[in-house]
Amino acid sequence: MWLLPAGSLAAIRIGQPWPLGASCTARGVNFSVVAPLATRVELLLFADGRASEPRRVIDLDGRHRSGDHWHVEVEGEGIGCCYGYRVFGPLQPGSHGFNPSKVLLDPCARAITGWEVYERGAAVGAVPNTASCLRGVVTERDHFDFEAAPRPRHRWQHSVIYELHVGGFTRGTGCPVPEERQGTLLGLIDTLPTLVELGVTAVELLPVMAFDPQDAPAGRFNHWGYSPVSWMAPHPGYLVSDDPLQARGEVRALVAACHRAGLEVILDVVYNHTSEGNQAGPTLSWRGLADTTYYQQNTRGDYLDVSGCGNTIAANRPLSRRLILESLRCWALELGIDGFRFDLGIALSRGDQLEPLDAPPLFEEMEADPDLADLKLISEPWDCGGLYRLADFPARRVAGWNGRFRDDLRRFWKGDEKCVWNLGQRLVGNPDLFGGLPAPVGRTITLLTAHDGFTLADLVSYDRKHNLANGENDRDGDNHNNSWNHGVEGPSSDPAVEALRNRQMRNLLASLLLAPGVPMLLMGDEVRRSQGGNNNTWCQNNPLGWMHWRPDEQDLALRRFLRRLITLRQGLADLLNPETPVADELLTRRPAEPGMVWREWHGVELHRPDWAAWSHCLAWSLVDPQLGPLLWCAMNAYHRAMHFDLPPSKLGWRRVIDTSLPPDEDLPRQPIAWTPAGVPLESRSLILMVGAPLVDRLQIP
Repeated sequence: MWLLPAGSLAAIRIGQPWPLGASCTARGVNFSVVAPLATRVELLLFADGRASEPRRVIDLDGRHRSGDHWHVEVEGEGIGCCYGYRVFGPLQPGSHGFNPSKVLLDPCARAITGWEVYERGAAVGAVPNTASCLRGVVTERDHFDFEAAPRPRHRWQHSVIYELHVGGFTRGTGCPVPEERQGTLLGLIDTLPTLVELGVTAVELLPVMAFDPQDAPAGRFNHWGYSPVSWMAPHPGYLVSDDPLQARGEVRALVAACHRAGLEVILDVVYNHTSEGNQAGPTLSWRGLADTTYYQQNTRGDYLDVSGCGNTIAANRPLSRRLILESLRCWALELGIDGFRFDLGIALSRGDQLEPLDAPPLFEEMEADPDLADLKLISEPWDCGGLYRLADFPARRVAGWNGRFRDDLRRFWKGDEKCVWNLGQRLVGNPDLFGGLPAPVGRTITLLTAHDGFTLADLVSYDRKHNLANGENDRDGDNHNNSWNHGVEGPSSDPAVEALRNRQMRNLLASLLLAPGVPMLLMGDEVRRSQGGNNNTWCQNNPLGWMHWRPDEQDLALRRFLRRLITLRQGLADLLNPETPVADELLTRRPAEPGMVWREWHGVELHRPDWAAWSHCLAWSLVDPQLGPLLWCAMNAYHRAMHFDLPPSKLGWRRVIDTSLPPDEDLPRQPIAWTPAGVPLESRSLILMVGAPLVDRLQIP
C-alpha cells in the first residue's frame, strides 16, 4: 500500500460534487460522496474485489469538499476501478455512526464486487474489515435504448400484473431455463413465452437491487432480498456473468426482451430501510457516511423502526430524497425499468420522529420529475408502525395495494358472516374507502395473494401457517390469513375436498378479474403452486420458494381457466373501468343520467339483495338503457345450492362462467346460450352471464 497526498497535481484534482458516485471524465474518474458531518474522508482504490489491502489511499481534505459533498478526480483511472471509502467523524449519541475501521460502499455505485470475500460480521465492531468488505466498481452510465425496445406503456385499465421472484421463478424440476441460466435475470427471458401466453401485461420482480444474503439467522440465507446494501447495483446472485461490469447489460437484456414481448417490468424496491439494521448492526455504507442524515432517530440517538428491520430511512430529508430519486432515475433511464412498487411505501411519507406527513416531499418531487412521469408507481399503503393510508395515500400518482379487497374476498368465499356488504363495495371500486365514488383507475392494486402470505393453493388448503422450516419456531409470518382448509389440513386424497378447493380457487380468481382495479397475480397461483403452508418463505431458496414447473392436469386446467379469464377481462375492460360512469344509487350513490349504464343489485330474487349479516349470496347486473342487460353475475358462498332469478333479456343471455362445472366447461371457448328465466347455482360457486350484444367482443382462447 502507498499513500498519495491529495495535493499531488500529477494525478489528483479537486473534482466535482456532481454527479454522485463514480463517473468517468476525459482524464479519469470523478468520485463524489455525501458525508455532511465527516471531518476527513479517504478514498481507497483496490486492485480487484479480492484484494486484502487497497493499492492506493487518497486523503481528501477541505479542498475536496463542497458543502455536504466530498469529491476528487483521479487521473488515469477508468471503468473497472474498484473503490471504497473510510470516513472519519464523531460518534453519535447512541455510540454509532462514523467508524473509520470500516471500508464503506458508495451508495451510488452502479456495480459491486467483493462478494467472494464479504463477511457481514466483520462490519460490526472496531476491527478493520478491509479484507472482507464490498467495493464499488466504476462502470458506464449509458441510457437504455428505448428506440430499439420502447416501453409497452399499457393503460392501467388493461394491466394485469404478475409478481415473481427472479431466482425462484427460474428454478425447479422441469424448469424450461438452461441450467447455467437458472436463478438469473437472463434465465427469466426463457420463461417469457409462458407469461405472454397467460395474458399478463407486466412482471413485478421482487428486489433485484443488491441485497445481503447473509442477513438471516444462522444456517439460513436471505432469499427474498428485502435487505438492501445498494439502491443502484443489480444483485450479483441473479447474474450469469461473474464480471460486475456485465451486470447492467444483463438487466438491460431482460428489460429489452420483456418490452419486445409486450411486458412491462416493475421493480419491488426497498427504500424504507437498509441491511445495516439497528445500532448493533453492521456498518456497510449509509451509517458510516451520514448516520443521522439517512436514518430516523430519537433524541437519544436510538434508531426508530417502522420497517420491522431495525431502522427506518428518513426519506423526508433532502439528501435521502436525492439518493432515492437518483436510484429511481438509474433504473428507469439507464436500465429501462417501467415502474416501481415501494415496499412499506407509506413509511416514506413520515417526517422527523416518524410524524405522518400529508405532503411528503419525496413523493412531491417524484411526481414532479419529468424523467419519472411515464412510470407506473405502486406502494404498500401500510408500515410496521401501524400507519395505513389507502384512499388517502399522500401521492396522487401512486397506486396502493388494496389489503381490504384481499381480506374481504377471502372472508366471503370462506363463508364468514358480515361479508356481503363489504363484497359489494369491493366489486364496484371501493366507494366506502374513496369518499363514496369508485377509486380512480390506477389508484388500487387488487390482489388475493402476494409473496408475503399463503399462495392461492395454500389459502384453500390450510387453516394455519406452517413455518417451522424458517427456524423461528413458527413465530414469523402473519397469523391472520382468512384461509380455510375445507376439512383437511394440507394435501388431501379425498376427491370431494379437492374438487371444492379447485372450485374455490376459480371463485377467487374470477372475483379478482371481474372487479375494478388493477389485478395482481402471484407466481405459480395459476398452476396451484404450494409452499406447504409456509406463509413467509423469505429464507427458502429451495422447492418451497421455487416455481412449480411440472403441472398435472388439474394444474393445467386452472391455468387455462385463468388464461381465458384474463382474455375475458380485456374484452370487458370498458365496463370494468371504475371511471366509466355507471349509475348505482345504492352503493356508489351515483344517480342515473340519460344514456348511462346502470347497475342493479339482486339476491336470489331480482332487485332484492340480502345485505344481512347471515347472507352468503349476492348478484349484480349492468343494464344499457337501449340494449338491455349486458352482464349478470351471481356469487353463492353458502353451503347449499341456491336458485337465482335472471333479469329478462330480449336479446338473450350467454353463460360464460360457471365454476361448479368441470374444467373447460367452467369457462368454455364458446359461451353457452341460456334461455331459462332462472339459474341454479351450486354451493360455493360463481356464474357470469353476458348479454348477446357483448358476445362478439369476447375472443376466448
